[in-house]
Amino acid sequence: MPLHRGAHPQRDEHSEERLRLALNPFYGEADPTAAMNTAPPRHKLPDGPLPPLTAYRLVHDELMLDGNSRLNLATFVTTWMEPQAGVLMGECRDKNMIDKDEYPRTAELERRCVAMLADLWNAPDPSTTVGCSTTGSSEACMLAGLALKRRWSRRNADRYPATARPNLVMGVNVQVCWEKFCNFWEVEARQVPMDGERFHLDPQAAAELCDENTIGVVGILGSTFDGSYEPIADLCAALDALQERTGLDIPVHVDGASGAMVAPFLDPDLVWDFRLPRVSSINTSGHKYGLVYPGVGWALWRTADELPEELVFRVNYLGGDMPTFALNFSRPGAQVVAQYYTFLRLGHDGYRAVQQASRDVACGLAREVEELGDFRLLTRGDELPVFAFTTNPAVHAYDVFDVSRRLREHGWLVPAYTFPANRQDLSVLRVVCRNGFTSDLAALLIEDLKALLPELRSQKHPLSHDRGAATAFHH
Repeated sequence: MPLHRGAHPQRDEHSEERLRLALNPFYGEADPTAAMNTAPPRHKLPDGPLPPLTAYRLVHDELMLDGNSRLNLATFVTTWMEPQAGVLMGECRDKNMIDKDEYPRTAELERRCVAMLADLWNAPDPSTTVGCSTTGSSEACMLAGLALKRRWSRRNADRYPATARPNLVMGVNVQVCWEKFCNFWEVEARQVPMDGERFHLDPQAAAELCDENTIGVVGILGSTFDGSYEPIADLCAALDALQERTGLDIPVHVDGASGAMVAPFLDPDLVWDFRLPRVSSINTSGHKYGLVYPGVGWALWRTADELPEELVFRVNYLGGDMPTFALNFSRPGAQVVAQYYTFLRLGHDGYRAVQQASRDVACGLAREVEELGDFRLLTRGDELPVFAFTTNPAVHAYDVFDVSRRLREHGWLVPAYTFPANRQDLSVLRVVCRNGFTSDLAALLIEDLKALLPELRSQKHPLSHDRGAATAFHH
């Protein structure tokens, strides 16, 4: 989560007069004058309690400034679920997911979800596939990376000391959690840069970065930069050829944070999953295209052999033997229950219908953006329901950061950001279409964009001076 600092001594101190007026007098239900004397401090605990409705209204009013999550086209995270799912989550929010002995049925629903995903991802034997729920794909990636590193250490125990620094190969477009993994667990990150119109990993370039210290290669099924799938099958083929030449047997982890819940339904002939023998593990975010509120993720390994037993903790806790593999200990069971509900609610055909609707909206919206004439599409929403676009070379009056800023004035959150090496010259806008973002909302976005273009075209030059500060892409 973001790292926040404490109170700012000048900015956060307010006069007694301002504090007196900080509450609506009507919030003091029995005595309207009471609320005018009870505004609490914001950066230290109040001296005494507030009535529950007053505390609620204080927090509620401030959160109104967050904006409408349904109009947030930057996030991949689910922003709408059915009321019944919300009721189930409310009923389970007090259950600690880790207490499997106390909440055996919640643990059973987690086990069923793992089995369903193993079958969905074409595991050779879903009954022997091991997996677990996590707080999201970031934790799932950390766990998968740890398993890769530990397996490498075991294979090379006679050649390297425990302090040896291995490497992990990936594209420069990976989500930041992989950089965190390498930083936190002392693994060298070897990144394949972008090149020309290739905005993700090149299989041959990835194979060339591998050596005897490589713990694995990460393939991304659905890049957050532009929504494109990386060629997982080609990556495995390149590593097969590497093994034939050198004897190096490099496993592949597929980061399917988004795509692992899209491709099985919309691209069933695309081979990216456990059908490829070199794919050792896969993760996904239940709270992205798994269609569950944050935060829940999933990590699965092809067989139990892929997950070193010494990483699994078996704790005698609250009366039962509890095997766990997680960075977190206590967390609510509500999201896991919601995932199982959604699996039951939609089934294979329902997921296909939902994801196809999102892709259709994305492709249609991308075409309309292109027809405006000012923009060039990098992707078209035909893989992930996500597309990226930039301004045409003939556009000099404004840039993508101007567009993002002006759309925000209308309530739309459309991120603008600069690509990494070797395409720092390219800045783009990206639109994520999720369940709940309908063709009607897409039409409203196009209307607002059309209304802004005359003013943007009339500018003398782009207004963004510091692109690093202007970027709205941080995840």
